Amino acid sequence: MKKYGLLTGAVCLPLLFACSENNSVSEKTQADAAAHKEVANESVDNADSRGLTQSDIASGVDYHSFSNPNEIRVTHLNLDLTANFDTKQLVGYAELQVERASPQFNDLVLDTRALDISEVTAQGKPVPFTLGEKDKDLGTALSITLPEGVNTVKVAYATSAEASGVQWLTPAQTAGKEHPFLFTQAQAVHARSFIPLQDSPQVRVTYNATIKTPESLLAVMSASNDPDTPRDGEYEFTMPQPIPSYLIALAIGDLKFKAMGERTGVYAEPALLESAAKEFEDTEAMLEVTEKTYGPYQWDRYDLLILPPSFPFGGMENPRLSFITPTVIAGDKSLVSLIAHELAHSWSGNTVTNATWRDLWLNEGFTTYLTYRIMEMIYGNDRFKKEAVLGYQDLQNDIAALEANDEILAIDLRGRNPDDVFSNIPYEKGALFLREIEHKIGRENFDAFLMQYFQDFAFKSITTDTFIAYLEDTLLAQYPDKLDAKRINTWIFEPGIPQDAPKPESDAFVKIDKTRAAWLEGSVKAVDIDTTNWTVHEWLYFLNNMPTTLSTQQLEKLDTAFALTSTQNNEIAHSWLMIAVANKYEPAYDRLYDYLVSIGRNKLVKPLYRELSKTPDGKAFAKRAFEEAKPGYHPLTVKANEGYVQ
Repeated sequence: MKKYGLLTGAVCLPLLFACSENNSVSEKTQADAAAHKEVANESVDNADSRGLTQSDIASGVDYHSFSNPNEIRVTHLNLDLTANFDTKQLVGYAELQVERASPQFNDLVLDTRALDISEVTAQGKPVPFTLGEKDKDLGTALSITLPEGVNTVKVAYATSAEASGVQWLTPAQTAGKEHPFLFTQAQAVHARSFIPLQDSPQVRVTYNATIKTPESLLAVMSASNDPDTPRDGEYEFTMPQPIPSYLIALAIGDLKFKAMGERTGVYAEPALLESAAKEFEDTEAMLEVTEKTYGPYQWDRYDLLILPPSFPFGGMENPRLSFITPTVIAGDKSLVSLIAHELAHSWSGNTVTNATWRDLWLNEGFTTYLTYRIMEMIYGNDRFKKEAVLGYQDLQNDIAALEANDEILAIDLRGRNPDDVFSNIPYEKGALFLREIEHKIGRENFDAFLMQYFQDFAFKSITTDTFIAYLEDTLLAQYPDKLDAKRINTWIFEPGIPQDAPKPESDAFVKIDKTRAAWLEGSVKAVDIDTTNWTVHEWLYFLNNMPTTLSTQQLEKLDTAFALTSTQNNEIAHSWLMIAVANKYEPAYDRLYDYLVSIGRNKLVKPLYRELSKTPDGKAFAKRAFEEAKPGYHPLTVKANEGYVQ
């Protein structure tokens, strides 16, 4: 199957280097923008001839980047930045090494957002540059005219204090309350807010970095981190594997390190270090079983960084150092599927990457599928089944709420903010698609396919069309009696869940359904429900499948029996607070307020703001909480929720 490592023909779009690895840019097709479009159109025509319907989207074209990697491509980045916590700015320079598709190309186009560009030089001399018009979602194009034969350029700049990909926290907003904290979040197109670069997932770069900080703080990056490095205010990093820009990450704070295994460890503020290390102590075992099933881990170490609670996501798969929300430290390992997910990205996403944001499902669908498999291998089949059912219900909820176009795996995001791609569609629908293939050809055969897939496309960024071509030449050819192109087309290009798709089931949840029904009909009292052996999964299923309307008396009995308002499990609290808001259960509102102002994870706070906004009183409550929380929220959390409080 090695022949699939570099696909030929239009499907792979060699002009965009979406499938390139070792071939230099000079060996690629030399073409102008017109040829670029012609090749893209040919890709669609060829795909149609194979019986797999495509949209009119030019495959491999990144509609969310101003950059021109088809002409000049950035291949390496040298960063030298100083973190100024007083002005909330990163100040320094980015030196970019490039390769030209042809000597005739001299204009390098980079992506920026609200960067103060002070100077651009090549070989120590200023070179002409211009900034384009500002786009609210994409920022501003930075066009640089390179001297002939020069392939290195240095951009001196400073970030904005409101950079969309950087959050500066005061000491009061941290666990230790003594030192400030900084962290970046580059996905989807926020790297351009703190580095001028070609901010497209199809452009992979290696990088080195020098980061200067106050001496009391430690800097860590998505690169080689030395746990024993002295705290001297200057830190050096190297990332030898080529990665897309959205995986470049930096954090600075009062951080300590604790090893969890030979290749795994955790960085956290001192107050969280021991609890985090205990909670995530199975990370090394997860790494080992994933290697056995899907091939070698190719990133040296796998460490975790526990961020302050304002982090807008559950986790971010920054290579070598996943960024993790503290909201999953539950004390009982009940929420560690998040760790399995971010680890799985080391194969699907970081090693094999989506070429554009239309293709995100190639990252998240594969990773979600691997997550379920890792959890099954470590914690058993029963837990896998329960988590799969909960994931399926999340998917159904999103399908009920989304427009048809947003239910498609290969989504059309043209003219939209790429952050709009994030829903349960690329995650859970993508995983369900892969689970169907597994069921049809057998787990052992599908595992062998995935291992080869990760090997053939290692350190490449690919499109949906590339994957389809690969699938046709492998599984569709090997199992023509079990797989067909029409069914695959339905999964990838049609909304919703295809008919007869696999539906996860759990015997444990059948019992929960009976218990809930008995309580609702009054034959069982809340205090008599035996929850001794319930895990977080039983609790979530019990609460998430309650009727829309419950009486205050019913809620009081549940709360009295199980102290749900005061639960310290953030996932259970979220489900309970959603019920409380829907039914105006005021005894939970103090906890609701504290919850909203202390947590910035969008998965947890956005549904609450949305539910509160449905009534005038609820919206007023939400506005008060939002205004207090806003200074500590990440810019992405602010953007996602401010519409509910206006």
